[in-house]
Amino acid sequence: MSDTPIIGVLGASGAVGRAAVRELRDLGHGALRLGGRRTDALRAVAAQELAGAGDIVRTDVEDAASLAAFVRGCDVVLNCVGPTYRLRATVASAALAAGAHCVDVAGDDPAAEDLLADGDPAREGRTVILSAGALPGLSAILPRWLARQDLDEVSALTAHCGGLESCSPTVAVDLMLSLTAGGANGAAYGEPLAAVRGGRRISRALRAVEDAEIGGFPGRVAVQPFLSGESERLATRLGLDRVDWFNVHPGPQVRALLNLLPGRLASGTDLGELAARLILAADLDLAGRTPYYVLDFQLTGTSAGRPAWRRLTVRTASSYRLTAAVGALAVDAISRASVPPGVHFACDVLDPDTVADRLRGGGAVDRFELSRSAEEPRAGDPVEEGVL
Repeated sequence: MSDTPIIGVLGASGAVGRAAVRELRDLGHGALRLGGRRTDALRAVAAQELAGAGDIVRTDVEDAASLAAFVRGCDVVLNCVGPTYRLRATVASAALAAGAHCVDVAGDDPAAEDLLADGDPAREGRTVILSAGALPGLSAILPRWLARQDLDEVSALTAHCGGLESCSPTVAVDLMLSLTAGGANGAAYGEPLAAVRGGRRISRALRAVEDAEIGGFPGRVAVQPFLSGESERLATRLGLDRVDWFNVHPGPQVRALLNLLPGRLASGTDLGELAARLILAADLDLAGRTPYYVLDFQLTGTSAGRPAWRRLTVRTASSYRLTAAVGALAVDAISRASVPPGVHFACDVLDPDTVADRLRGGGAVDRFELSRSAEEPRAGDPVEEGVL
């Protein structure tokens, strides 16, 4: 890789892509190529975020020739375009064919399966990082960071993630496709109502609650248990006996539509129609209210031989900014050769401390709050012996 790597950002004028351009600039990456379908929007991003610099390339990721022209000459490609479960490894494969590394802010098991079926990129010295976003991505990176906060062992995780914000067309389609695909071997991305018990998935272990009060979330919300493949991998990595994961839905319009989606999808309702309805529902819920997104994690374990817990609450005005921050950090890690060649998930190769420091100091979050069990000695404090 050259001393000044050329980084291509696909979807650079979208909510994630624009924020990613800013994050890359702040990390010191100036040689950026901006790709997307609308050159006027790309020029606006270049003017506002790069003082008019940046290479502008009109690109359609569904056109092989157009995509190949964009990735040619790039050292690293950052993909912020979807829908993820339709594109799968399309962008990553094109980047690898052009001799470039790739980061995808989404992408999950299907993309990894496609890439490995074509031959491990490690053989060519290339690196692909998938799921480099908020969820998936931070949803496993931050619990790993939390486990490092003076905990000797961890046994249980409770997570609440969600918020009130606009819904992009890509997110809308990805959400619906994930209900029927998106996981390993063509399975769904995750399982509603499932949880980890005894270190393994148990179906229907939890129940949805339509009207609840959850710390860190303003007002009354609905909570929907959902166990993803990423969460199961996290449980294995941390040695967790128990995982309770809840998606939080503050908006009644989105909540009502989500309850109907499985039936609508089973009946063959057009994805485009459902996506439009989801975008409208999110806009209705947001009308007159301030957008927010919260990631809240509590880990239970032991510290200095005593039962203990740690809780992390992260709040932002936009989950898209969180996704952009993680994607940019993944690009930066590749450019510094700190990630080995091969296909990886971001949660497995990005350093949790580096990610946490960037979130706290980069302006992407409004709140990054760590709390711990009461009256617990901190590292370095004197410990009174002989007390049970």
